[in-house]
Amino acid sequence: MNQNKPARHLALAALASAILVACGQAPSTTDKSAKQSINMQSNYVSDVVSYVDPLIGTKGPFNHRQAGNVSPGALVPFGMFNFGPEHAYTEDLLAESEGIAKKILEEKKRVPVSPGGYNYQASRVKGFSFTRLSGTGCLGASGDIPVMPFTKEMTFSPATDPINAYYSAGFSHDNETATPGYYQVGLDNGVNVELSATTRTGIANFTFEQADNAKLLFRTAYSQLGSGDAYVKVNASKGEITGYVTSGNFCGYLGEYNRRDYYTLHFVAKLDKPISGSGAWKDEEVFAGQNSSQGGMGYGDNGWPDIGKGSGVWVDLDMNSGETVQMRVGISYVSLDNARENLQKEQSEQSFAQVRQNAQNAWEEELSKVSVESDDASKLSVFYTALYHSLYHPNVFSDANGQYMGFDQQVHSVQGSQTQQYANFSGWDVYRSQLQLVTLLDKKRGSDIAQSLFNQANQFNGIWDRWTHNAGPTGVMSGDPSTIAIANFVAFGANDFDVAGAYDSLYKAATEPTEFDLSDVGCPVFCRGQKPSLDQWQQLGFISDQSNSWEGASETLEQASSYFSLSQLAARLGKHKDASRFVNEAGFWRNIYNPAATESLGYIQGRNKDGSWKGDFDPFSGHLFVEGSPAQYLWMIPHDGAGLAKVLGGEQAMSQRLDSHFRKPDGTWVLYRDSAEFSDVSNQPSILSPWMYLHTGEAYKTQQTVRQTMQDLWLDTPDGIPGQDDLGQMSSWYVFSSLGLYPKYPGRADLVLSSPQFKKARIGNLTLNAPQASGEHIYIEALKINGKATLNSWIDESYINTPVTLDFTLSDTPNEAFGQAPENRPPSYGPSIR
Repeated sequence: MNQNKPARHLALAALASAILVACGQAPSTTDKSAKQSINMQSNYVSDVVSYVDPLIGTKGPFNHRQAGNVSPGALVPFGMFNFGPEHAYTEDLLAESEGIAKKILEEKKRVPVSPGGYNYQASRVKGFSFTRLSGTGCLGASGDIPVMPFTKEMTFSPATDPINAYYSAGFSHDNETATPGYYQVGLDNGVNVELSATTRTGIANFTFEQADNAKLLFRTAYSQLGSGDAYVKVNASKGEITGYVTSGNFCGYLGEYNRRDYYTLHFVAKLDKPISGSGAWKDEEVFAGQNSSQGGMGYGDNGWPDIGKGSGVWVDLDMNSGETVQMRVGISYVSLDNARENLQKEQSEQSFAQVRQNAQNAWEEELSKVSVESDDASKLSVFYTALYHSLYHPNVFSDANGQYMGFDQQVHSVQGSQTQQYANFSGWDVYRSQLQLVTLLDKKRGSDIAQSLFNQANQFNGIWDRWTHNAGPTGVMSGDPSTIAIANFVAFGANDFDVAGAYDSLYKAATEPTEFDLSDVGCPVFCRGQKPSLDQWQQLGFISDQSNSWEGASETLEQASSYFSLSQLAARLGKHKDASRFVNEAGFWRNIYNPAATESLGYIQGRNKDGSWKGDFDPFSGHLFVEGSPAQYLWMIPHDGAGLAKVLGGEQAMSQRLDSHFRKPDGTWVLYRDSAEFSDVSNQPSILSPWMYLHTGEAYKTQQTVRQTMQDLWLDTPDGIPGQDDLGQMSSWYVFSSLGLYPKYPGRADLVLSSPQFKKARIGNLTLNAPQASGEHIYIEALKINGKATLNSWIDESYINTPVTLDFTLSDTPNEAFGQAPENRPPSYGPSIR
């Protein structure tokens, strides 16, 4: 059972040993002794994959629609192939959501149970897909080519099964195993499923308890969000199924712009048991004996695919009861030939056990880049699971031969020092800390991701899209996260890409309005422009309520962060005039602070194009700004905390405002999904807020609030992620916070400090020692940096290239002097021209 942590820890160790012995690669006694000696000296935990529980975050705290939307399954870090279950609705799940029930039962629309495909509250599986994204919002994305082991007669078209009640199978979590690189589930139809993966390929073992009616359904058209086209063909003599699906439609139900095709996934699946027959379906028709089918689900008339649309095939299997059919799959976003080549190069003749072990080894290597010392198994599970979720995305998108499909829908090849092209960049989410974490662990990977974004911009008329999905720009969310991402990559040491070319492109985007910036195409959710209403920014000093953006005030704050990051990148490149200009523009946030927004308090408030304040202002409206309220967005000024304190009336006033944001009048904490008057540290607009106490001189309140957030919101349970994980962004917040660190500044690698929850940790060039760390010792009593005592509540960027050791002394009572004096607070960067 997956929740049995100690048992899983031992089982993984036993598996590794058994496979290594079977492959003739068992570690020598000398190797074991050396490793044990190192571990005894450092006391860092080893075999870290055994602490990962992929089911954390799969359950909603209130109902199934509020889960973290992570996707348990078989994958390697940043892998193109993510092999795992697509769950089906049941009547009990429909009863939790009147709106979803109406969509399916009355409007006859297809709706995924969860983005990511998996939901802990679900009890039926409709297939195992090859590609999934983890933690997305909207309805999901990808979920391409679900394959279902099936044991019933094909009595009607699967396209017409409203909730897949017939064409699915039940399961129990008691017969389910999820570990890094491996997924197993026993289905109620008597089929045991085991999955593993390489970067671009997957492998499955389907063991049929009864083989009289054994078959596999290839639901080619059934991507999570529908499909524009799909094709599949069976070659029985070769034991091979090939095909493709063309899809897109990310968040398409929110607007017309994304109801379009923008990627095609090609696949080849090879079976090791004879195919004795086949059949096909298209829409409402079933064709026994047919070996091919073509037709997409479409996207409906409103972005919700229609029930009754789609195509696929099934294959009958010639096998005996109790036997296993093995399926090897290669995929490519370029061509079927490339899918075949990927399969040959990455799997060849490896056994399932070898593929599984290699996947586990890949995760062990990646996760071990962050070492911690702790004897708290629960904290270790939450921590390493968060790190695991942080390393799903972006995904390798180029094939083994270097080819990939560009945003111009043309085939390109990686060039120069770039080794991989990456896709799936949820910019509005991951610019805050996830990409910094990825780069801190692997500068070369960071460089490749940066070059990937630049390549996509070059293929899309110079526009850096804010939410990329496979080969398509989607425009989802707000702001200009790509500029921040590129500046962050360079700050964190990833400079093995065309930095100068990227800067020139970003400079042009920041200074020259394009036809898309001046257009409302796709707005409000999918605004095409990288700098929506850039003309207003240049003329008014803010984005107004009458603009080509999702919402003007929140767009202004996002762009202020973007311009600050560009100023820092310019300074690194010696472009000091540009740096001065952009840091001044980063101060435009002041133009939307209204000191008289309410009778008693000032807030960030939207303005009209004529400069007047937007009416009907409610600072506690949770949807007035993008996914947040003015009360929550007030703190989203990462680069100028001192400036914010000044406009709020001073550091004491700022501290009191923060106190009332995190606590109710009776002193109880409010950290999650209460009134939008308070914080919601489960979502992006609030995750910076606990760190803003540092600019009031009350650093101990940051330590207290961060620790309380981790304790209350992040748990060692299926509902242990407090909201959508957003392709690892929220998990990366937890990883940094656990280490007592946070990358607060857009475009800088300075880190602000809280108290580590581990006695010892190591990440990159940083070593952190906190021998008193515990649930009670949450306050920094003293700190030494490379042996020198300091009261600073932040560290500068020097650790990127030089080893730095932080020695914390922690206590159960605050040291109010730590970080209190202005010279000990994190720097603020206000405009040089007022």
